[in-house]
Amino acid sequence: MTNKKIVQELLKEAGIKINGSSSYDIQVYNEKFYDRVLNQGSLGLGESYMEGWWDSKRLDQFFYKIFSIDIRKKLKKNWRILSHLALRSFFYMGKKIKAFEIGERHYDIGNDLYQAMLDKRMTYTCGYWKDAKNLDQAQEAKLDLVCKKIGLKKDQRVLDIGSGWGSFTGFAAEKYGAKAVGVTVSKEQKELADKLYKKLPVSTKLQDYRDIKGKFDHIVSLGMIEHVGRGSYRRFMKIAHNSLKDDGLFLLQMIGGNKSVMATDPWIEKYIFPNSMLPSIKQIGKSIEGLFVMEDWHNFGSDYDKTLLEWHRNFEKSWIDLKNNYNTKFYRMWNFYLLASAGSFRSRKNQLWQVVLSKKGVSGGYKPVR
Repeated sequence: MTNKKIVQELLKEAGIKINGSSSYDIQVYNEKFYDRVLNQGSLGLGESYMEGWWDSKRLDQFFYKIFSIDIRKKLKKNWRILSHLALRSFFYMGKKIKAFEIGERHYDIGNDLYQAMLDKRMTYTCGYWKDAKNLDQAQEAKLDLVCKKIGLKKDQRVLDIGSGWGSFTGFAAEKYGAKAVGVTVSKEQKELADKLYKKLPVSTKLQDYRDIKGKFDHIVSLGMIEHVGRGSYRRFMKIAHNSLKDDGLFLLQMIGGNKSVMATDPWIEKYIFPNSMLPSIKQIGKSIEGLFVMEDWHNFGSDYDKTLLEWHRNFEKSWIDLKNNYNTKFYRMWNFYLLASAGSFRSRKNQLWQVVLSKKGVSGGYKPVR
């Protein structure tokens, strides 16, 4: 069986045809594609897309169909493929010395890109679409949801670990009268956050989370623990515990996986998020044991699909201006990243969790906010 035939059989399991007429089908322009995918897995799949070897009109739907089937399970039942293919994947982190690498390689690539792609507050995490009609509303609703979940009050000190461009710290100060401190490992994020919120009681520090000092009434961390690494989850939780007042709440928002893993996807690792991985419920549970009481666990992962499509729509709309600073290979890489991610959430392969933690348990019980 040729490599082309093997790939054809694998895609057939997901209902995808090579050079088919459906919007989610794959159009192959270079016959070397098949060897590359089988030899290099997801890295070869992503790099060959970046180089224009193949395409799909609906890349998000292509990945939704791929992620919706368990390829390993399908392979076990298909002896024809197994007889020709040793089980190859189709598709140590957290050290302080690498803490600033994610900032330099992802968040510092250009504020113009993120300003064009994100909402008006530049919130680079999942929106909350329960009652929202557009991206700005969804992100405002998410930030407000966070504030309500921790019971944020005027003049309280709140820490945001991984504060980005200051969307939460600015919102907390502006809407709730809080005194907000953010920490980021991105120079570009700090510079813009300082400029945007210079008139509010907000400060953004360029530092690793391991260097956090002081006590806070509440702590939030929205989409940062994915960069911590499995070997450092416990240390991250201990630092949060030590920085939180006894009667405070810690809200942790994260992209999570359904299974515990030891590493991230190789294409994502190389091109998008170096030194990162998605935690599982088991890994998070183990990391908080003896430190925190889990008060609430809220999953709204399906909202990330819609958020990513909005980011992609903004990216496409702005490309006419962005292309002066980014090349075609970057354009295809960013498309692949956003739309493959959308497909992963649509298939429920990845989740979005907000977890509320207390140090000693909320007296009388915590009242969940939705």
